[in-house]
Amino acid sequence: MPHHFSKSAEFRARYPDVAFGLVRVIGAENPEHPPGFDQHKRKLLRRMKKPPVLAGIEERVEIYNRFFSEFDYPCPLPLHLKRTKNSGFPRYNLMVDAHFLAEMCAGILVAVADDDRFDGGLTLDLASADESWQGMGPRELTTKAGEIVLRDERDIVCVLCQGADEKTRVGPDTTNVLFYGYGIPGVEAEHIAYGLSIAAEAVIGFGGGRIEGPEIH
Repeated sequence: MPHHFSKSAEFRARYPDVAFGLVRVIGAENPEHPPGFDQHKRKLLRRMKKPPVLAGIEERVEIYNRFFSEFDYPCPLPLHLKRTKNSGFPRYNLMVDAHFLAEMCAGILVAVADDDRFDGGLTLDLASADESWQGMGPRELTTKAGEIVLRDERDIVCVLCQGADEKTRVGPDTTNVLFYGYGIPGVEAEHIAYGLSIAAEAVIGFGGGRIEGPEIH
């Protein structure tokens, strides 16, 4: 059953026209290096590196980079893009790799999560100063006032400028996966939808399952 999603009044007041997207794959496997996946990545890489496509990706990555700098955080997307252009996509496991495909092919910021590990509905919100949450690692982290965060009914599960949490990390036993993409001012909803579709189609193509979405809010 999909989690209920909403945007808080504070988020809607600050970012009234900013998109957020979600797509689920239900009943998938998460192999490390499924047969044929490397060839699929190379095909997407060739498409991504075509000059008109790459120019749009680079433009959106720079928009995210400037947004991160407003909160004094380094944006991971420029470095990921440089590495991808030089060396291709990374190799971790199907679901994590699919999230990198979404980010680099669309020039957007995407997170990947085990959909069964959320506690209740999801809310896109703005943080107060010094809220505690558990980042990957796990690491005990705090928020800055006004940061964009995703909450379930119990915890902060992702902070846009700091990353996703430990609780919802995907693993080898993940079968229901959620990809979610953050829009920011200057990044249109169509790019969020495109990136999430790339991630979901990669998972069902090489890990099975069925797609629910994408939903763009």
